[in-house]
Amino acid sequence: MWALTPLLLAGVARAAIPNAMLRSMPSLPKVPVPERSITSSNGTALPNITTVYQFDQLIDHDNPVLGTFQQRYWMNWEFYEPGGPIILMTPGESNADGYVGYATNDSINGLIAQQQSGAAIIIEHRFFGFSNPYDNLTSQSLALLTIQQAIDDLVYFATTANLPMPGGNAVKPGQAPWILIGGSYAGALTSWTMTSIELLLSSSKLSDYYDYFTPIREYMPQNCSSDVQAVIAYLDQMYAANDTAGIKTLQESFALGALDHVGDFATALQYNLWDWQSLVPGAYAGTWFYKFCDALEVKDGVNAGPGGWGLDNAIESWGNFWNTTYYNHTCQDKDVETCLGTFVLTNPYWTNVTVDNWIRSWNWMVCNQVGFYQVGPPEGQPAIVSRILQPSFVERQCVNMFPEVFTNSPQPTTAETNRMYAGWDVDIPRLFFVNGLRDPWRGATVSADGLNKSNTTSMPIYMCDGFHTSDMLTQIGITDPTVAVVQEAALMYMKEWLAEWKPSTR
Repeated sequence: MWALTPLLLAGVARAAIPNAMLRSMPSLPKVPVPERSITSSNGTALPNITTVYQFDQLIDHDNPVLGTFQQRYWMNWEFYEPGGPIILMTPGESNADGYVGYATNDSINGLIAQQQSGAAIIIEHRFFGFSNPYDNLTSQSLALLTIQQAIDDLVYFATTANLPMPGGNAVKPGQAPWILIGGSYAGALTSWTMTSIELLLSSSKLSDYYDYFTPIREYMPQNCSSDVQAVIAYLDQMYAANDTAGIKTLQESFALGALDHVGDFATALQYNLWDWQSLVPGAYAGTWFYKFCDALEVKDGVNAGPGGWGLDNAIESWGNFWNTTYYNHTCQDKDVETCLGTFVLTNPYWTNVTVDNWIRSWNWMVCNQVGFYQVGPPEGQPAIVSRILQPSFVERQCVNMFPEVFTNSPQPTTAETNRMYAGWDVDIPRLFFVNGLRDPWRGATVSADGLNKSNTTSMPIYMCDGFHTSDMLTQIGITDPTVAVVQEAALMYMKEWLAEWKPSTR
């Protein structure tokens, strides 16, 4: 999902992360930095596009007397001409290094800047990377990591920053049009920002987000889905029957017998499915997800039919894939319990409070406001993920990481988040949504199945045939016609809406 207001592709590695809340986090993939010199519209050489600028951001917008911290940002004004828009984006829950490509016309951000003679900015989210109000990520410090503080950061930057380009002190809202763009979590943040301040994307927060796996099950090769379902049903049947010996035998087929808790084993089986999130249209060969399905479904050069090869072959083939290939890819030189276990509280994973630790920062947001636990589906629905995995299994990990705050498994305040920022009920003019049909996060967006939210010229909602934010890159629009349609629509709406903009100050 991505969103534009007046608006994603190399995958980000998530190996050796024992927490289900994090390996499948709704992250924005990186865009390569173009290897070319950058010049302005009049031919003047511009600073290197990777130049880091600093902004004095308020530590606490509700208590400004606490002072400021240095918030990093990057800027490209190669297409800018006076009167053009300022296009702002945060990559969200990541260190922002490496995301400067989104300020170029290799992304939809830069295409809008090029079309509208604008400038593009990438700003780092508070408590990610090196934009930290404090020099640690303790629970006390992270109390200032909230959705509203992140929204207020964007607003305060837009209304007070003096930008490094010529005339950059006279392009604040009212003096120049601003466009806020985001993809993935940052796309939701775009919608929430517009809902919060009603200036010029969206999702509903769900703690029990089993729908993450629905597009995967529906669009993955049917034979692969059939065999995965067979293995998961077998595991769940043994769990229901308290067949601990059978479960241990199954774990050993995957060389995961050393895991002491069946929930950690069930989580490990999700790893192959989470690789789906990194796919892009048309580029399937050699990806980890399709290596996995090929391992299950290609036998002696023959592909299984829609029903797969059956349970016995699925266990043998899936287990062998873990044994020979996937464990090393995921865990490198770590032992099983260190890599995949979630019950050893002495693991530094739970206690590392140094800055630039996106795992801890995003976990804080998940545990408090966002939720999105990828768990098994209700009884009666097809399952490619074990029903052993329930929200309580994931919420327990919040206690592991933040024992000073949570003494019992917390329930994120998702209802309050929806109430404050409208969730699926968002209705803001000049807000442009794009979602991917195959995106596992689609069920949390305005394009969720069964929602039937109206597509209007005031708040357009488009769908492409893509995956997670695979439609923000210019190159994908060249190779996939459905992505081209939504990119062209975004450019059209930006042109129309910007033509309506009038300055309010001089």
